[in-house]
Amino acid sequence: MDKNYLLEEAQLALETDLLSQLFEKVKTSFEQRHNPLGLLDHFSLRIKNYQINNFKPLHRFYQNSCGVYRYKYADNQLEFVWDGREHLEKYRDEWTRVFNQWVDTFCQQKLFVQAVLDLTVFLPENCHDELVENRMNNFMLNQFGVKMHKTRGLVTMKVA
Repeated sequence: MDKNYLLEEAQLALETDLLSQLFEKVKTSFEQRHNPLGLLDHFSLRIKNYQINNFKPLHRFYQNSCGVYRYKYADNQLEFVWDGREHLEKYRDEWTRVFNQWVDTFCQQKLFVQAVLDLTVFLPENCHDELVENRMNNFMLNQFGVKMHKTRGLVTMKVA
C-alpha cells in the first residue's frame, strides 16, 4: 500500500468540512470585494444567508484539487513519522493546510469567487452547471498547468 491510497482516503474523509470552509471563505471574499460597507441589498442578503447543504456541485472541483495535489505535490512513498502520529492523521493535517492555502489564493481571484457562487447560491437559476464546471476546470488549468481528461486523467499542459 503506497502513500497515495492513504492520502486519497484522508482527502475523501475531509471533503465536507473543507468544502464548507471553502464556501465560507468565498462568501467573506465576496463581501470584502463587492460590499465592503456591508450594505444589505437583496443580492448581498441572498449570499450572506445562504447555508450550503448540497456539496455535490463542488465535488468535481474538490476531486480535481485532490488529484492535482497527489499528482504534482506528493510522492507515493510512505515515510517514517517520527512524532507518533499515524500516516492518515499526518496526511489529513497536510492536506487541510495545503487546501486552505490554495483556497486563500483562489479567493483573491474574482472569477473563482463567481464560479463558486454560481455553483452554490445561484445554481437553481443557472441550469448550465456544465458551463460553470468548465470555468472551474479552466481555472485549474491556469492555476496548476494541468487539465482533467475523462479518459487520460490529469495531464500536464503548457499554459501561456
